[in-house]
Amino acid sequence: MFLEPHLETRERDGRSGWIEVICGSMFSGKTEELIRRLTRALIAKQKVEIFKPKLDTRYHEEKIVSHASREIRSTPVDFANDIILLSGDCDVVGIDEAQFFDAGIVDVCNNLANSGKRVIVAGLDMDFEGRPFGPMPNLLAIAEFVTKVHAICSQTGAMASYSYRLGDDSSQVVLGEKDKYEARSRKAFFEGMKNRKKKS
Repeated sequence: MFLEPHLETRERDGRSGWIEVICGSMFSGKTEELIRRLTRALIAKQKVEIFKPKLDTRYHEEKIVSHASREIRSTPVDFANDIILLSGDCDVVGIDEAQFFDAGIVDVCNNLANSGKRVIVAGLDMDFEGRPFGPMPNLLAIAEFVTKVHAICSQTGAMASYSYRLGDDSSQVVLGEKDKYEARSRKAFFEGMKNRKKKS
């Protein structure tokens, strides 16, 4: 389990920020872990601001909601730069579904951390084809702390790190839950992709 760093080193302005990234496949508990860390920050009486992309309305238009139905308030935004404008003087910034943001999210997270904020980001590291998803590779590169969480393969019961899309939609972004995706192990994922190509 991730334990919050207690860094005693302070920069000249008295604050030292950093970036944490939580990544993994669908149904791996990314949002659950994000909510856990943000809740602990709130218990510690830190000022917390939480954001998600406006297009993600699967469970709630405003709240961040995990597959296990845990929830926390958030502010939906259209663009990554909106986060800087809305984060104000908070201590901690939480960002869910980072893969859906534009490339500017990388600079936004850097700027927030450089201003002394703790930035906690959650997102899919790979898309439905098993390729790096949007800005996530760059966020992983600049983060001080990276946590990769895993799901259980729906086919084999093994550890899963891939999101297999059910159906034939080839768009990179398709919002959905268990009606549209399965968590799969490497072997089950690539077997499924191979079988799909044979059918097409």
